[in-house]
Amino acid sequence: MTTALNPLSPSALEQLTESFEQSSANRLAMNAVTSSGIDPVAHNYDRARLLQHRFSVSVDNGQVTSQAHSGRCWLFSSLNVARFVARRALNIDTDSPSNPAGDFEFSQNYAMYYDKLERVNYFLQDVAALVRAGEPVDSQLMQFLLSDVMGDGGQWIMAMNLYKKYGAVPKQYFPETASSQNTSQMNSQLRSLLHQAVAHMVEDPSAIDQIVKDYTAAGHRILTIHLGTPPTSFDWEWTDKDGNFHRDGEITPQEFWKKYVKAGLEDYVCLIDDPRREHPKGKKIAIEHLGNVAGGDATEYLNVPSQFMKDCARKILSEQGMPVWFGADCHPMMDRKEGKWATDLFEYGRVYDVDFDLDKEQRVRFGESAMNHAMAFVGVDVAEDGKTTNRWKVENSWGGDIANKGYFAMSDDWFTEYVYEVAVPKSMLPEEYRKAIDEPAIMLPAWDPMGALA
Repeated sequence: MTTALNPLSPSALEQLTESFEQSSANRLAMNAVTSSGIDPVAHNYDRARLLQHRFSVSVDNGQVTSQAHSGRCWLFSSLNVARFVARRALNIDTDSPSNPAGDFEFSQNYAMYYDKLERVNYFLQDVAALVRAGEPVDSQLMQFLLSDVMGDGGQWIMAMNLYKKYGAVPKQYFPETASSQNTSQMNSQLRSLLHQAVAHMVEDPSAIDQIVKDYTAAGHRILTIHLGTPPTSFDWEWTDKDGNFHRDGEITPQEFWKKYVKAGLEDYVCLIDDPRREHPKGKKIAIEHLGNVAGGDATEYLNVPSQFMKDCARKILSEQGMPVWFGADCHPMMDRKEGKWATDLFEYGRVYDVDFDLDKEQRVRFGESAMNHAMAFVGVDVAEDGKTTNRWKVENSWGGDIANKGYFAMSDDWFTEYVYEVAVPKSMLPEEYRKAIDEPAIMLPAWDPMGALA
């Protein structure tokens, strides 16, 4: 049964227009916004000038990286944490003139190559099982999986699955390509390939095993054409910050990761702030059908209060001097040019005469907000009490031509409202949280907002 909808009548439209014209504030807002755009008009001058790029604790992680026209922020940010560890192990300065390779950086192209290849296999295996089980192709689940396939986004656990299996290589051994810096065409071709594979599975379920094999090979072929053949070993040599030359000989990517990234990143726990009341704090959450490496660790999170996430991040920065990976909804209240986030950085409501009053729970529940970008905390401003945080220093992966040479300042209240995930060592968890990690997870459907990828 279709419900009849009330049309917008000419008289109603006339009343709306008359009401708008009667307000001088509406006229001023229209004149300003049509000339300059909404952000310059709504920009909160006082809030912006008070949110400074100064921090009582700061971790030097060198020049920011650039993901270019791709959605690889989760790989860039996790590798930015890893490069801090590797620099320390290699005794490489962030900007050492004695290092002929320049600022040390891991190959994000290498990580993406194996992520895409593993995802081809994961998707084909996952959908093959659904087809065999009789899942209708027009079901909500199948349609979601088909629409969401072969994007660039990911999670911390997915990144660790890659590094545990494939290791990592310095960027000079597998540099960027045209397609790694602009993934849209490559992703489109891979998406078409996988859609075709599913169509053939549905048409002939008896041939599923062969279809999976053939289309995995085709995906590998496409990826290698776009990204190149990744190295299986390389001769590693470097000059440290004291000018000493080192030669490590031939080493595999897996050996390089194990030898120089020795911070136990693979054993970190992902804390998440799911604000919905039906999902209790202190419980583990997982998302059905979410992953990249078949046989790898499941994508699971421990649901905790935002303040606990802040406390962990502050302690890691202050006591361990380490960057902290996190995921957030980066778009609201962001000044990209100046590199600032604050909940009141733009006064849109005053310009429109509208009260935007949704809280974090409502924004998640009604599709207004979800995690969409991953970065790393590399600093924090802590009050004199040693616990209260005022603002956070963020290493982004959008290049150094914006913000404070690519580094952003985030107000503490923005953290509360828009940060959803933080990766921390399991050893930081209190006893009740450690027990929760070993309990079965609350399983959420594939399309749940907590399954959004950075």
